Amino acid sequence: MLEVSVDNVPSQKAWAASLDGLDFPLLADFHPKASVAKMYGVYNEDRGVAMRSVFLIDENGVIRDSEVFPQGMIPNATEVLKKLAAI
Repeated sequence: MLEVSVDNVPSQKAWAASLDGLDFPLLADFHPKASVAKMYGVYNEDRGVAMRSVFLIDENGVIRDSEVFPQGMIPNATEVLKKLAAI
């Protein structure tokens, strides 16, 4: 599992530290700005942010599940992990 964010590396480090660390990699989709988010169609050009979304991709690079969440909604980690375990 890994997380990709359009935030820069210092912001990601601060976020991870605020959670007492994470046990998965954080990737910065910062330069060129949001190139991964744009490829997945979840980048909001007007606001300069990516929509909160989850893409579960198997070892062959096939998207097995995806969900885009309304602004302010946070994915349910338990549900995401259940889906991940099923892949």
